[in-house]
Amino acid sequence: MTANETIDATESGRERPAGEARLSKAHPVEWPTVALAAAIYLAFGLLTWFHAALPWWLLLLCGGFVTCLHGSLQHEVVHGHPTRWRRLNEALVFPSLWLWMPYRTYRRSHLAHHFDPSLTHPLEDPESYYVTAERWARLSAPARALLWIQNTVAGRLLIGPLRALLKLLAAELPALLRGDGRRRNDWGLHALGVGLVLLWVVGLCGMDVWLYVATFAYPGLSLTLLRSFLEHQARPEVATRTVLVEAGPVMSLLFLNNNLHALHHAEPGVAWYRLPHRYRRRREELLRENRGYRYGGYAEIIARHLFRPKEPPVHPFVEATMVVTNDERRRARRSYRPA
Repeated sequence: MTANETIDATESGRERPAGEARLSKAHPVEWPTVALAAAIYLAFGLLTWFHAALPWWLLLLCGGFVTCLHGSLQHEVVHGHPTRWRRLNEALVFPSLWLWMPYRTYRRSHLAHHFDPSLTHPLEDPESYYVTAERWARLSAPARALLWIQNTVAGRLLIGPLRALLKLLAAELPALLRGDGRRRNDWGLHALGVGLVLLWVVGLCGMDVWLYVATFAYPGLSLTLLRSFLEHQARPEVATRTVLVEAGPVMSLLFLNNNLHALHHAEPGVAWYRLPHRYRRRREELLRENRGYRYGGYAEIIARHLFRPKEPPVHPFVEATMVVTNDERRRARRSYRPA
């Protein structure tokens, strides 16, 4: 059973996936996250309504920021925030501001990613950017060059969103064509969410679709890919695979403190606004565990890797040593403790 199949088995409701928060009956709603969602939609509404009055560069900056922030809110919802009711949480992010991926597809994929024993595994981790040596040997020279480019910040920002969309379609289309009912439902709901956004943007605000994609959807996904650019590295020890980026207040807000990624993987059910306090308490412990895999901010990451690849695309040891067993997956699932 793969990590994705393990997550699929939880969809019946018999078992809560690892990484979901469990809010108590006494405190069923996290109001800071609700307020954040309201602020995101208000900002989105104002930016799109007054888009014609804004210079393109300001629309690009603000539109990308708001769309990326909405993606960070989706990440919170995946982890069981901000209420005890999963369907209500899902409704909170129903409008698909970045257009490209069904929420439920993202939810299954991301929770599968949280089986830490399989982190970075090209075949097990849905969010891995590595390839196996066997696949590398089969790739053409242009495809290999593309993977090297993807391992630079410039490549990840400029062509990363397009590659992510093509990779998603390659994974989903065969199942849709086979008549997979669950995926058809996922994409049907996604189409409604996209339709709602385009009804507002095009029908009511009079904004061209191409302009919305260029100033909201594409840069929003690019910023998200900047966050994930160095989140994980292939290392034999699981604890050393996940980064800590001590970003400033603007980028930390944009990513809802998910830049403190090693802490997020250690405590995936903790709400975004509680992470800084937890980090101050656990900083030395986390840095000791991940052996100092840390950056001082995203300016440092860009300076180091704007045009310089961060590492080779081929996973360095997966065939030799990295075998994830079902027992390990069960232990990873049981290891989650609610915040």
